[in-house]
Amino acid sequence: MVLDILAVVAVVVIGIVVVGIYNNLIKQRNRVENAWAQIEVQLKRRNDLIPNLVETVKGYAQHERAVLENVTKARAAVMEAKGANETADASNMLASTLRSLFAVAEAYPQLQANQNFMQLQKDLAETEDRITYSRQFYNDTVMRYNTTIQSVPTNIIAGITGFEKKELFQIPPEEYNVPKVRF
Repeated sequence: MVLDILAVVAVVVIGIVVVGIYNNLIKQRNRVENAWAQIEVQLKRRNDLIPNLVETVKGYAQHERAVLENVTKARAAVMEAKGANETADASNMLASTLRSLFAVAEAYPQLQANQNFMQLQKDLAETEDRITYSRQFYNDTVMRYNTTIQSVPTNIIAGITGFEKKELFQIPPEEYNVPKVRF
C-alpha cells in the first residue's frame, strides 16, 4: 500500500517535471521565433526606406546607374533570403551597397543639402542600429534556447519532442576583414 502511494507520487512528480520542462522549451522556442520576427520587422523597415532613398539619389546622380542597380538587387536579395545565414549574407551585401551609395552621394552637394535625403539617411542609420540590436537579441535568445535543449535532463525531453538547435545570425568571414583606409 505504501509502495503504491510512493509510486503514484513519483509518477505525478515526474509528470509535473516533464510538463514544466516541456513548457519551458515551448516558451524559449517562441522567444527565438519572436526575436527573429523582430529582425524581419527591421529589415522590412530598411527595405521600405531604400526605394525612397534610391529615387532621391537618382534625381541628382543620373549617371550613377550601376550603384543604384546594385542597391536595388541587394534589396531584392534580402527580401528573398531564407534562414538566418542567408539573410545575414544578403543583409551584409545590402549594407555594403548602401555604403557605396552614400559615398556617391557625397559627390553631390545639392543632394547633401536635400532635406528628404538627409531625413532618409538618418532614418536608415537608425534602422541599421535597430537591426544590430535585434541581431544581438536574437543571438542571445538562440544561445539560451540551444543551451537549454542541450542540457540534462532537458535534452532528453527536447529530443523526444523534436526540439532542434537553431542557427545563430552570423557575419560572413569576409566581413571580418579590416577595411582599407587611404588618405
